[in-house]
Amino acid sequence: MNDVQNYSDKRGISVDQVGVWDIEYPVTVKGRASGSQNTVASVDMTVQLLPQFKGTHMSRMVEILNRVRGEITMANIPQILSSMRTSLDSPQAVISLRFPYFIEKKAPVSASPSLFPVSVLFSGFSDSTGGDSFILGVRVPVTTLCPCSKEISVSGAHNQRSFVTVYITFKDFVWIEDVVETIEKSSSSEIYPLLKRGDEKAVTEKAYENPVFAEDVVRNVSEKLSADANIRWFMVETLHLESIHTHNAYARVERFKDRAFVLEEHLRMFKGFPRI
Repeated sequence: MNDVQNYSDKRGISVDQVGVWDIEYPVTVKGRASGSQNTVASVDMTVQLLPQFKGTHMSRMVEILNRVRGEITMANIPQILSSMRTSLDSPQAVISLRFPYFIEKKAPVSASPSLFPVSVLFSGFSDSTGGDSFILGVRVPVTTLCPCSKEISVSGAHNQRSFVTVYITFKDFVWIEDVVETIEKSSSSEIYPLLKRGDEKAVTEKAYENPVFAEDVVRNVSEKLSADANIRWFMVETLHLESIHTHNAYARVERFKDRAFVLEEHLRMFKGFPRI
Protein backbone atom coordinates (compact mmCIF):
# COMPACT_ATOMS: atom_id res chain seq x y z
CA MET A 1 0.00 0.00 0.00
CA ASN A 2 1.10 3.55 -0.65
CA ASP A 3 2.73 5.34 2.29
CA VAL A 4 1.06 8.74 1.93
CA GLN A 5 2.88 10.22 4.95
CA ASN A 6 6.17 9.79 3.06
CA TYR A 7 4.94 11.73 0.04
CA SER A 8 6.88 14.94 -0.52
CA ASP A 9 5.38 18.32 0.33
CA LYS A 10 6.11 21.33 -1.86
CA ARG A 11 5.16 24.17 0.52
CA GLY A 12 8.51 24.26 2.33
CA ILE A 13 6.98 24.64 5.80
CA SER A 14 8.16 22.56 8.73
CA VAL A 15 5.63 21.67 11.45
CA ASP A 16 6.94 22.46 14.94
CA GLN A 17 5.07 19.65 16.68
CA VAL A 18 2.86 16.88 15.38
CA GLY A 19 1.84 13.67 17.08
CA VAL A 20 -0.58 12.01 19.46
CA TRP A 21 -2.17 13.42 22.61
CA ASP A 22 -3.96 11.98 25.64
CA ILE A 23 -2.87 8.35 25.43
CA GLU A 24 -3.76 6.67 28.72
CA TYR A 25 -0.84 4.48 29.69
CA PRO A 26 0.54 2.76 32.83
CA VAL A 27 3.79 4.15 34.23
CA THR A 28 6.11 3.34 37.11
CA VAL A 29 7.32 6.19 39.31
CA LYS A 30 10.08 6.06 41.92
CA GLY A 31 8.84 6.73 45.43
CA ARG A 32 11.08 7.95 48.25
CA ALA A 33 9.34 5.77 50.84
CA SER A 34 7.64 3.05 48.77
CA GLY A 35 10.46 2.33 46.29
CA SER A 36 8.12 2.60 43.31
CA GLN A 37 4.49 3.32 42.53
CA ASN A 38 2.30 2.29 39.62
CA THR A 39 -0.07 4.88 38.19
CA VAL A 40 -1.76 5.81 34.91
CA ALA A 41 -0.55 8.76 32.85
CA SER A 42 -2.02 10.86 30.08
CA VAL A 43 0.76 10.85 27.48
CA ASP A 44 1.46 13.34 24.68
CA MET A 45 4.12 12.51 22.06
CA THR A 46 5.16 14.86 19.28
CA VAL A 47 8.00 15.36 16.82
CA GLN A 48 9.07 18.11 14.47
CA LEU A 49 7.99 17.37 10.90
CA LEU A 50 10.56 18.37 8.31
CA PRO A 51 9.25 20.43 5.36
CA GLN A 52 9.86 17.72 2.76
CA PHE A 53 7.46 15.23 4.41
CA LYS A 54 3.67 15.33 4.01
CA GLY A 55 2.93 13.71 7.35
CA THR A 56 4.33 11.77 10.30
CA HIS A 57 3.70 8.13 11.27
CA MET A 58 1.70 8.51 14.48
CA SER A 59 1.24 4.75 14.91
CA ARG A 60 4.99 4.43 15.45
CA MET A 61 4.69 6.55 18.60
CA VAL A 62 2.20 4.12 20.08
CA GLU A 63 4.49 1.25 19.10
CA ILE A 64 7.35 2.88 21.01
CA LEU A 65 5.14 3.13 24.12
CA ASN A 66 4.14 -0.50 23.75
CA ARG A 67 7.79 -1.55 23.69
CA VAL A 68 8.45 -0.07 27.13
CA ARG A 69 5.29 -1.74 28.51
CA GLY A 70 4.54 0.77 31.24
CA GLU A 71 8.11 0.96 32.57
CA ILE A 72 8.35 4.66 31.83
CA THR A 73 10.56 6.46 34.34
CA MET A 74 12.71 9.60 34.48
CA ALA A 75 15.68 7.38 33.63
CA ASN A 76 14.42 5.96 30.33
CA ILE A 77 12.65 9.02 28.89
CA PRO A 78 15.84 10.00 26.95
CA GLN A 79 15.81 6.52 25.36
CA ILE A 80 12.14 6.93 24.39
CA LEU A 81 12.86 10.34 22.86
CA SER A 82 15.78 8.95 20.90
CA SER A 83 13.56 6.17 19.53
CA MET A 84 10.97 8.76 18.49
CA ARG A 85 13.53 10.85 16.58
CA THR A 86 15.07 7.83 14.88
CA SER A 87 11.82 6.07 14.00
CA LEU A 88 10.17 9.24 12.71
CA ASP A 89 13.23 10.79 11.04
CA SER A 90 12.93 13.98 13.06
CA PRO A 91 15.50 16.34 14.65
CA GLN A 92 13.27 17.03 17.69
CA ALA A 93 10.95 15.01 19.90
CA VAL A 94 8.82 15.85 22.93
CA ILE A 95 7.01 13.60 25.41
CA SER A 96 4.78 14.73 28.28
CA LEU A 97 3.21 12.56 30.96
CA ARG A 98 0.63 13.87 33.44
CA PHE A 99 -0.39 11.56 36.27
CA PRO A 100 -1.60 11.40 39.88
CA TYR A 101 0.97 10.44 42.51
CA PHE A 102 0.04 9.38 46.04
CA ILE A 103 1.96 10.11 49.23
CA GLU A 104 1.08 8.57 52.58
CA LYS A 105 0.56 11.33 55.15
CA LYS A 106 -0.11 11.10 58.85
CA ALA A 107 -2.39 13.62 60.54
CA PRO A 108 -0.46 16.01 62.83
CA VAL A 109 -2.02 14.95 66.17
CA SER A 110 -3.81 11.61 65.77
CA ALA A 111 -1.21 10.29 63.28
CA SER A 112 -4.08 8.79 61.27
CA PRO A 113 -2.61 7.67 57.91
CA SER A 114 -4.16 8.49 54.54
CA LEU A 115 -3.13 8.78 50.90
CA PHE A 116 -2.55 12.33 49.67
CA PRO A 117 -2.79 12.85 45.87
CA VAL A 118 -0.63 15.36 44.01
CA SER A 119 -0.48 16.04 40.26
CA VAL A 120 2.82 15.37 38.49
CA LEU A 121 4.23 16.17 35.06
CA PHE A 122 7.20 14.59 33.31
CA SER A 123 8.19 16.58 30.22
CA GLY A 124 11.10 15.37 28.09
CA PHE A 125 12.65 17.08 25.07
CA SER A 126 15.33 15.87 22.67
CA ASP A 127 17.17 17.81 19.98
CA SER A 128 19.61 16.16 17.57
CA THR A 129 22.14 19.00 17.95
CA GLY A 130 21.57 20.22 21.51
CA GLY A 131 20.90 17.09 23.56
CA ASP A 132 18.12 16.29 26.03
CA SER A 133 16.17 18.25 28.64
CA PHE A 134 13.75 17.12 31.35
CA ILE A 135 11.18 19.14 33.33
CA LEU A 136 9.52 17.87 36.50
CA GLY A 137 6.25 19.53 37.48
CA VAL A 138 4.42 19.04 40.80
CA ARG A 139 1.08 20.60 41.74
CA VAL A 140 0.09 20.53 45.42
CA PRO A 141 -3.01 21.79 47.29
CA VAL A 142 -2.27 23.77 50.46
CA THR A 143 -4.00 26.12 52.88
CA THR A 144 -3.28 29.85 52.76
CA LEU A 145 -4.53 32.46 55.23
CA CYS A 146 -4.76 36.13 54.28
CA PRO A 147 -2.36 38.42 56.21
CA CYS A 148 -4.52 41.49 55.53
CA SER A 149 -7.67 39.79 56.81
CA LYS A 150 -5.87 38.72 59.99
CA GLU A 151 -4.48 42.23 60.53
CA ILE A 152 -7.75 44.11 60.21
CA SER A 153 -10.14 41.65 61.88
CA VAL A 154 -10.95 41.60 65.59
CA SER A 155 -11.04 37.80 65.43
CA GLY A 156 -10.49 35.27 62.68
CA ALA A 157 -9.22 35.65 59.12
CA HIS A 158 -10.33 34.29 55.80
CA ASN A 159 -8.40 31.39 54.33
CA GLN A 160 -8.68 29.21 51.28
CA ARG A 161 -7.43 26.12 49.55
CA SER A 162 -4.68 27.07 47.14
CA PHE A 163 -2.83 25.20 44.42
CA VAL A 164 0.91 25.69 44.08
CA THR A 165 2.72 24.32 41.04
CA VAL A 166 6.49 24.04 40.73
CA TYR A 167 8.30 23.21 37.49
CA ILE A 168 12.04 22.50 37.69
CA THR A 169 14.99 21.25 35.69
CA PHE A 170 17.87 19.81 37.66
CA LYS A 171 21.34 18.28 37.44
CA ASP A 172 20.83 15.21 39.63
CA PHE A 173 17.77 13.19 40.62
CA VAL A 174 14.97 14.92 42.57
CA TRP A 175 12.30 13.16 44.62
CA ILE A 176 8.72 14.22 44.03
CA GLU A 177 8.24 14.18 47.81
CA ASP A 178 11.02 16.78 48.25
CA VAL A 179 9.23 19.18 45.89
CA VAL A 180 5.96 18.60 47.78
CA GLU A 181 7.64 19.43 51.08
CA THR A 182 9.18 22.61 49.64
CA ILE A 183 5.72 23.77 48.58
CA GLU A 184 4.01 22.84 51.86
CA LYS A 185 6.64 24.64 53.97
CA SER A 186 6.03 27.79 51.90
CA SER A 187 2.29 27.92 52.65
CA SER A 188 0.21 28.64 55.75
CA SER A 189 -0.38 24.94 56.36
CA GLU A 190 -0.31 21.64 54.54
CA ILE A 191 -3.63 19.83 54.08
CA TYR A 192 -4.59 16.22 54.78
CA PRO A 193 -7.14 13.78 53.36
CA LEU A 194 -8.04 12.59 56.88
CA LEU A 195 -8.33 14.77 60.00
CA LYS A 196 -9.75 14.06 63.45
CA ARG A 197 -10.98 16.91 65.66
CA GLY A 198 -7.60 17.42 67.34
CA ASP A 199 -5.91 17.43 63.93
CA GLU A 200 -8.36 20.01 62.59
CA LYS A 201 -7.62 22.29 65.56
CA ALA A 202 -3.87 21.96 64.98
CA VAL A 203 -4.08 22.65 61.24
CA THR A 204 -6.37 25.66 61.71
CA GLU A 205 -4.16 27.20 64.38
CA LYS A 206 -1.01 26.58 62.34
CA ALA A 207 -2.52 28.37 59.34
CA TYR A 208 -3.56 31.31 61.56
CA GLU A 209 0.02 31.69 62.81
CA ASN A 210 1.46 31.60 59.27
CA PRO A 211 -0.49 34.02 57.05
CA VAL A 212 0.73 34.37 53.44
CA PHE A 213 -0.33 36.28 50.34
CA ALA A 214 -0.01 34.67 46.91
CA GLU A 215 3.10 36.82 46.51
CA ASP A 216 4.55 35.37 49.72
CA VAL A 217 4.04 31.80 48.58
CA VAL A 218 5.89 32.16 45.28
CA ARG A 219 8.67 34.12 46.98
CA ASN A 220 9.01 31.50 49.72
CA VAL A 221 9.31 28.69 47.19
CA SER A 222 11.67 30.72 44.99
CA GLU A 223 13.96 31.41 47.94
CA LYS A 224 14.31 27.70 48.66
CA LEU A 225 14.84 26.70 45.02
CA SER A 226 17.35 29.50 44.42
CA ALA A 227 19.45 28.18 47.30
CA ASP A 228 19.51 24.64 45.84
CA ALA A 229 22.61 24.16 43.64
CA ASN A 230 20.94 21.15 41.98
CA ILE A 231 18.25 23.31 40.32
CA ARG A 232 18.99 24.71 36.83
CA TRP A 233 15.68 26.51 36.14
CA PHE A 234 12.38 26.83 37.97
CA MET A 235 8.94 28.31 37.60
CA VAL A 236 6.51 28.49 40.52
CA GLU A 237 2.84 29.43 40.21
CA THR A 238 0.13 29.72 42.82
CA LEU A 239 -3.64 30.01 42.45
CA HIS A 240 -5.63 30.90 45.56
CA LEU A 241 -9.32 29.99 45.36
CA GLU A 242 -10.53 33.00 47.29
CA SER A 243 -13.22 32.35 49.90
CA ILE A 244 -14.63 35.90 50.24
CA HIS A 245 -14.04 37.28 46.73
CA THR A 246 -15.53 36.43 43.36
CA HIS A 247 -12.03 36.36 41.86
CA ASN A 248 -9.03 34.14 42.53
CA ALA A 249 -5.47 35.30 43.31
CA TYR A 250 -2.53 34.33 41.09
CA ALA A 251 1.25 34.85 41.26
CA ARG A 252 4.26 33.47 39.33
CA VAL A 253 8.05 33.58 39.51
CA GLU A 254 10.45 32.13 36.93
CA ARG A 255 14.24 32.08 37.17
CA PHE A 256 17.10 30.70 35.07
CA LYS A 257 20.17 29.52 36.96
CA ASP A 258 21.81 27.61 34.09
CA ARG A 259 20.96 28.64 30.53
CA ALA A 260 21.38 26.22 27.61
CA PHE A 261 20.02 26.06 24.06
CA VAL A 262 18.23 22.75 24.53
CA LEU A 263 16.57 23.93 27.75
CA GLU A 264 15.40 27.21 26.24
CA GLU A 265 14.03 25.43 23.16
CA HIS A 266 12.23 22.96 25.44
CA LEU A 267 10.72 25.82 27.45
CA ARG A 268 9.58 27.63 24.30
CA MET A 269 7.44 24.61 23.39
CA PHE A 270 6.56 23.73 26.98
CA LYS A 271 4.99 27.11 27.80
CA GLY A 272 2.78 27.09 24.73
CA PHE A 273 0.97 23.85 25.52
CA PRO A 274 -1.11 22.47 28.41
CA ARG A 275 0.96 21.60 31.46
CA ILE A 276 -0.48 20.22 34.70
